Amino acid sequence: MYQLISEKAIYQYFGDDDHDMIREMIEIILNTNIKDLKELETFYGVSDFATIKKRCHKAKPSMSYVGALKVRKTLEEIEEKLESSHSLNSQLQNQLGILETELNDFLSKLN
Repeated sequence: MYQLISEKAIYQYFGDDDHDMIREMIEIILNTNIKDLKELETFYGVSDFATIKKRCHKAKPSMSYVGALKVRKTLEEIEEKLESSHSLNSQLQNQLGILETELNDFLSKLN
């Protein structure tokens, strides 16, 4: 059903019996990790590779929690090719748009 996230992974990591906790965790991911990653272009502009690496590294576990393994892979590639990773940021930003839409859709359907 979803292109990037996996409902199965979400329930596996957070359990399927506490929807309030799932909602809270996904909102944290949206408001911290995804927000931080959407700001990466600013850091590319000033060649602040330390911040880029830190933000990518910090977000990787969250991508696993929601089953967004393609996004996690992109984050890993950015970390590996840090100083030549600017072109990967475009791919990441596209993925983040899809990811944000899918997570918000998942939340809207969560009882």
